[in-house]
Amino acid sequence: MKKKDTRILLVDDEPDILEIVGYNLSAEGYQVITAENGLKAISQAKKSKPHLIILDVMMPEMDGIEACERLRNIPELSETVITFLTARGEDYSQVAGFEAGADDYITKPVKPKVLISKVKALLRRFKESAEEETNMKLGNLIINREEYKILKGKEEIILPRKEFELLSLLASKPGKVFKREDILDRVWGNEVVVGGRTIDVHIRKLREKIGDEKFKTVKGVGYKFVV
Repeated sequence: MKKKDTRILLVDDEPDILEIVGYNLSAEGYQVITAENGLKAISQAKKSKPHLIILDVMMPEMDGIEACERLRNIPELSETVITFLTARGEDYSQVAGFEAGADDYITKPVKPKVLISKVKALLRRFKESAEEETNMKLGNLIINREEYKILKGKEEIILPRKEFELLSLLASKPGKVFKREDILDRVWGNEVVVGGRTIDVHIRKLREKIGDEKFKTVKGVGYKFVV
């Protein structure tokens, strides 16, 4: 995927952020689309189908958390990477962002070189996810990596991106115990700092949707998927 073909949707209610960050991304060769709030972000995303969305949290009309949740319910955007760009660094804001389906979290102000580095890392995830094996079948569970769909028997389940990636990782080697640090590195990337609670929140949601019996906690170590 060439840079000139890579679409990035930048969403922020501060004109200075749109101008400065947009300029740096454009100078790097990316196609940049902008929106001033969550409602406009959803409309723009449906039209442009961006590869990456950089989303502010605190915005008028619709905040970033709600916008992220709605974006994650649009099937054609299932592979789109979403990262929050915000001045809020509290644990609550980060956890809420990840629960809404975000892939990453960048705190502003951010230096242009750091931002570009993170954008490149996030876009690598998009490319890698597109190249993975399409389907995994585990008992009555089918994981379709291409369409980001789960079939449990005849029931179709649509998961937020991070839940899907966590499930795919654990299910890739049933019975193997994945250490918490490995999960953070492979699902969230070692460039983002998140707490252990983030994994717990995602595992809890997967248990509710896929089945409590499919996930086993190994205390002090991590988690494994059980067929």
